[in-house]
Amino acid sequence: MNTKEKMHLDVKWATRQRLQYIEIMAFYAGVVTRSDVARAFGLSDPAATKDLKLYGDLAPGNLVYNHSVFGFVPGAGFAAVFADLAPVAVLPVIAANLAVANGPYGGTLVYGLPTASLPLPARLPGAQTLAQITRAIHGRRKLQVSYRSLSGRDSSGTRLLEPHTLVNTGLRWHVRAYSEDSCDFRDFVLSRIVAAECLEAPAESGEPYDDDWVEWVSLKLAPHRGLDAMRRESLLLDYGASGAVIEVKVRRALLGYVLQRLGVDTTADHSLNPNAYQLMLLNRDEIEPFAAWAFS
Repeated sequence: MNTKEKMHLDVKWATRQRLQYIEIMAFYAGVVTRSDVARAFGLSDPAATKDLKLYGDLAPGNLVYNHSVFGFVPGAGFAAVFADLAPVAVLPVIAANLAVANGPYGGTLVYGLPTASLPLPARLPGAQTLAQITRAIHGRRKLQVSYRSLSGRDSSGTRLLEPHTLVNTGLRWHVRAYSEDSCDFRDFVLSRIVAAECLEAPAESGEPYDDDWVEWVSLKLAPHRGLDAMRRESLLLDYGASGAVIEVKVRRALLGYVLQRLGVDTTADHSLNPNAYQLMLLNRDEIEPFAAWAFS
């Protein structure tokens, strides 16, 4: 049994969850504070301080107190002891807003319900690259990246971004960011970011300035007219529609991804195969200007 495994056995499960949170927060946010730990687990400040001290005793040198941020930051030789910091493990935890992951149940299903997911490629950067991106978001700082664009434009050059949100489309992850090169907000696929560096310079254009992000619109969908009446009725039931129209409120910046994910026929004459595209878009004129790439 290695030292790490023995340490896990020596620490009670509930305590270990808090130590995992401290590690994930420190690595991916770039800082963890007493108030972070207290808020995540409903603890008093003294109890949170005790957990941070325990982490320091068990993993000496991993975290260093930084007076400028009133919290602990990763030390130069930081190495995970309690948490799995792989992006494929951490991103779902962040997306689900979970403070902790895993449990003392081994392979037993906690709720007794088996689950499965599609074996899709991960399409993620390395942990160090992702950590630079998430630290820039958390600290509202500028981010310098090397990005491989499919368009070929400056595919090998560096870009200066001001990221504000991570987005999971169901098929891939991207970061929503202001690009100083193009002077607008864009989506940057995480797996195409070859390298990233979180800079000290504060970001100047954040989420409130991203019009397509803060503005919401309503997608008006309907079962494809090429389907028979029974299948159209089943689809309306499937999507919980109260009438003949399925309405989905979505940020303008995410319109194209929702249309793609739901398999919507976006052609003007609804000419696509209804077996492959079971829904059709009713308010095309309203939506197309904000997601032209998703229209046939």
